[in-house]
Amino acid sequence: MCCFGLVGVLLLAPVEASERFTATAAVNTASGGATTPLTIVIDKFSTDAERESLIKALKEGSTAARDLLAKRPTVGSLQIGTHNTPIKYAYAFSTDGRRLITVVTGSPIVLDSPGRSTRTEPGFDLGLVLLDVPSSGSGTGDLAPATKIRVEQDNAIVTDLASPDVVKLSNVTARK
Repeated sequence: MCCFGLVGVLLLAPVEASERFTATAAVNTASGGATTPLTIVIDKFSTDAERESLIKALKEGSTAARDLLAKRPTVGSLQIGTHNTPIKYAYAFSTDGRRLITVVTGSPIVLDSPGRSTRTEPGFDLGLVLLDVPSSGSGTGDLAPATKIRVEQDNAIVTDLASPDVVKLSNVTARK
């Protein structure tokens, strides 16, 4: 009898569903430009407490933030072309009928493009994606494949310097 009660409680427990974002990435190469599909799957968005601990670590310096992210479990994945990169932080908030989503990977994001180097400068060891998704229609975004991140005065997480450059995202859509 006790086992049935436990099973009932487990079946009633909420299950967080993954959310999938797709986009078209405009990648610049030595020979021009190309587009490639991007898929981001977020299995778990970061809590406000997790966001605060990352902001605190970023204020202490990029090494503290990198070390904190390395200890965190993977919360999703980012696939661009044939390369998959684990996501260590994903945070979303809504404002004016839009969702603003910040995604940080614990390593640089490798891009599938001939003539583009995957080598990064020391310290540029994280990937950053910023998505702006309206409540209806498609959105936009930016992807910094190898970057340092920092916190602005309003506690927004932004790229300090991106290497080699920012990839523009278009046709950003979300679905559960």
